[in-house]
Amino acid sequence: MNVDQIRLVREANPFVPFTVHLADGPSHRVPHRNYLSMSPGGRTVIVYESDEAGHLLDSLLITELSIDKPGVGSAPESNGS
Repeated sequence: MNVDQIRLVREANPFVPFTVHLADGPSHRVPHRNYLSMSPGGRTVIVYESDEAGHLLDSLLITELSIDKPGVGSAPESNGS
């Protein structure tokens, strides 16, 4: 998995929720693009939970992104700020 692939999924329009899977087993769901941020170089990824807790991840340990089926368990993303 490379940082360009992660950015592509995060910036998809329309956004589709996805899950980040790590090499050592854990996974983290990203329900909205604002729940994932990346360092400028892409080496560090932060996935936020709904309570604003965050998981600091090394992007080199991300092995897979599982993309939800469109329309299943997801609300449309608002265009307003």
